[in-house]
Amino acid sequence: MSNSTSGNRLGIVARVSSVGIGLLLGATATAPLSAQEFYAGKRLTVFVNYDAGGPTDFEARLIARHIGRHIPGQPAVIVQNMGGAGGIVGAKYLGEKAPRDGSMVGYFTSAAQHAAFAPEKFTVDFRTYDFIAYMPNGRIHFMRTDVKPGIKTARDVLKAQGVVAGGLTSESPKDLAMRMVLDMLGVPHKYVTGYNSSAQATLAFQRGELNFYSDSPSAYLQKIEPAMVKKGEVLPICFDPIYREGNYVVPVQIRPLGITSCPDMIKAAKGAMPDNEMSKAYIALLSFSGTMYRTLTLPPNSPKAAVAALRVGMERLATDKAFAEEASRTIGEAPEYIIAKDNKDATRLLTIAPEVKAFIKAYAAKVKR
Repeated sequence: MSNSTSGNRLGIVARVSSVGIGLLLGATATAPLSAQEFYAGKRLTVFVNYDAGGPTDFEARLIARHIGRHIPGQPAVIVQNMGGAGGIVGAKYLGEKAPRDGSMVGYFTSAAQHAAFAPEKFTVDFRTYDFIAYMPNGRIHFMRTDVKPGIKTARDVLKAQGVVAGGLTSESPKDLAMRMVLDMLGVPHKYVTGYNSSAQATLAFQRGELNFYSDSPSAYLQKIEPAMVKKGEVLPICFDPIYREGNYVVPVQIRPLGITSCPDMIKAAKGAMPDNEMSKAYIALLSFSGTMYRTLTLPPNSPKAAVAALRVGMERLATDKAFAEEASRTIGEAPEYIIAKDNKDATRLLTIAPEVKAFIKAYAAKVKR
């Protein structure tokens, strides 16, 4: 099966994917009797595993403003943040210490990827959490135009000098993908880690401490494109597509932007995608992006009525016009959500081939400073 992200075949794949998700989310959402009033008179906390101000926080607050009226019982909804260690601190807290009464639901980025590639970091098995919904997504890699000898087109990255990429942790899926793309393109670079949040890393990029960075489409459209791309200070280089069922798929938010996919850029520069451990690990990262880039999840052993009520709430949110309109204004497009029917998908996706896991662990540890 072809993996090209170009031409009509991609458009067909992308449309089929969207239709499939739309059919899933467009079904009539009816809560079981036990779930209909579970949240009546209660407060729900949307718990974010990154600090305030980043894309995960922004999307969580967008959801929080709209979902309350769709959850049976219509609870009040607030947002709480706990960043640290590339999202691991908050994700662990939900499983280890958060109340298991349905009052706190996690909205996480990268938690699934961390759990798959480094499960030893979790005291409570992430596969046992009660999943509500998954959000597929991609990443956009972008570069400052003042990098020597001057970046005027995306392909100029191939001759860039003094590239400094950076992020939160060397084990972060975003940072791993960023480094892998540069390595597969053959671009020498320095990597800087240790920023406490995406907001801090973005600020470092804006100040010029970093000159190559990656982020979600929503963060790019909200912060980078209007403030830096339109001024000629930054160029998008390529994007990480979703990898689903043997095909590269363009994420909804990226389709109108006219950016080249990273696999296509690598093929153009090198003649083909490499057939090695790095490319397999990169595709594994893209597979997560295709389903579990962000996860909405309750702690393990939460009340079944809470799980059912929140799944109904997310199904209804997908058809909310006000939510879609605000999302379009602020992040370019309403996110796609896949409602979890059970934990089987999570268990399958969180089980990674040992050789891929070993490569990623070694690659994360091998950081050139």
